[in-house]
Amino acid sequence: MVHNIQTKVKETNRLLRKQSLHTILEQLDGYVMELSNNERRNKYHKMKQDPYSFYRGSAYLFYYDVTKIPFSFHTPEDKPTWIMGDMHFDNFSSFQDENGNNVFDVDDFDEGYLGSYLYDILRMVVSIRLLADQQGIADEKDRDELVVAFLKSYRKKIKKFAEREKDPTKLNFTIKNTKGPIKKVLKKLEKRTASHELHKQTIVNQQGEREFNREKDKLAEVTAKEYKEMKENWDQYLQSLPKDLYKGDEHYEIKDIVKRTGAGVASTGLKRYFVLVEGTRAYDHDDVILEVKEVRPAIPAYFVPYNKSFWETHRHQGKRVVATEKAMHHKADAYLGYMTIGNREFYVRERCAFDKDISPKDITEKKPLEQSVKIMGKIAAKVHARADQDIREDLLDYHSEDVISETIEKNKDAFIHEMVLWSRFYKRQVEQDYQLFLDWLETYFYHGANRS
Repeated sequence: MVHNIQTKVKETNRLLRKQSLHTILEQLDGYVMELSNNERRNKYHKMKQDPYSFYRGSAYLFYYDVTKIPFSFHTPEDKPTWIMGDMHFDNFSSFQDENGNNVFDVDDFDEGYLGSYLYDILRMVVSIRLLADQQGIADEKDRDELVVAFLKSYRKKIKKFAEREKDPTKLNFTIKNTKGPIKKVLKKLEKRTASHELHKQTIVNQQGEREFNREKDKLAEVTAKEYKEMKENWDQYLQSLPKDLYKGDEHYEIKDIVKRTGAGVASTGLKRYFVLVEGTRAYDHDDVILEVKEVRPAIPAYFVPYNKSFWETHRHQGKRVVATEKAMHHKADAYLGYMTIGNREFYVRERCAFDKDISPKDITEKKPLEQSVKIMGKIAAKVHARADQDIREDLLDYHSEDVISETIEKNKDAFIHEMVLWSRFYKRQVEQDYQLFLDWLETYFYHGANRS
């Protein structure tokens, strides 16, 4: 009898969570994102690789969970922070700043929104645990220490910003102030030229004209309809560019267009194109590759308190992503803009020649991983502190770092303790959800009704 009751309890708990997972996947990926069955198959194929990939592709499940928990260290609801919305280890990489320096920073702004800074912190510390486990760091104490290293680094930097010892608008992370794997990434880029991406993705055809290399993996032909629609709506993008950065009509003349496939996890199913534009006509190596990426409303927006002023200012989702990147980076990519094609909204940016991630083989031990998360903690503090009244967007009339630091410093030890305990718990939850997800794929998605 007791055994039967225990079995029913376990089965009921598992069934209820699996039903929640089913509802969220159907509602967000199916109804809200309007992904086709084939697009969902592609996305889920990536998510089923391991728990960390599942976590990266299921931010909506994360927000569904964490927005229901009354954490002790949320900032007041009327004092939100401009957050990344999807802060995890793999959303940090290198790029080249306005002064030609190779820097390391955050690199994904699709989920940018206003909300408690804590959502970025929560998402990041769980990703650290999942990644550490994936990289062979099996000891729980070691994973705790990695989380603590990130949190202490974040807290100390936020405090310095709040005390005006440091200016977040002038801080960047270069080969001079980084260590370990991040410094290694930046050092490797010293020999890379600005034409690296151009030569990687394009060829010069028999007519002497540069075009995309269709034989490259992840590049595919666009349809005649897609090519026509891009050309017809291109002026929208040009109109969105700041006048002081506009380089003249000829510079943006479209030479070629291809689809970009297979990139990312959460963004699978969204339209993404590479567009080759003329650049400076006198030099064929001055052609420029632009990435045109579809974007939908930020995932946090479905779960955190509604912010009317933010929505009114950023009705166009491409504009929202552009504004987020400008808020968090020192000087925006000169090609940042947005456009609409049909009922789909896009943002546009230059395909950076200096984009490089940390290599997994460089973080198989605790020390290099710890060096990396410490720097990421400082970067997280920088983007939270920078994206407020400092950048004159008129959305936040206060310094976010003041509110965040005041909240944490009330009991900094308790802050770290709460984040460590919670990240332990939620890592286990992600691992359990991952198994439920695999089961759901086999019992419902792959073989259920109307699944071809």
